[in-house]
Amino acid sequence: MGIGGSIFLIALGAIFAFAVEADLGWLDLAVVGWVLMLAGVAGLLTTLYFWNSRRRPVVAAPVREERVVADRVVPVQDNQVMQEYREMRRPGRPV
Repeated sequence: MGIGGSIFLIALGAIFAFAVEADLGWLDLAVVGWVLMLAGVAGLLTTLYFWNSRRRPVVAAPVREERVVADRVVPVQDNQVMQEYREMRRPGRPV
């Protein structure tokens, strides 16, 4: 039902129980109001119980080791360093 629905039932029940003075003959609105308030309180307590049962302590993630990787080897040809050029594009994007 949720917190919002529970509060709505409590408020509607309070209006019927305490503010409405109508006589329907076969239906007592004060009793209807009390029943709605009880249903709202039961729904609120149930919602809060399930919200608290979902909260579990968070376990920290394992620590990862950091590794140092050697620098890339630059190709050398005739004692000259070769320059490498790469152009990266994301697939699907127009140029």
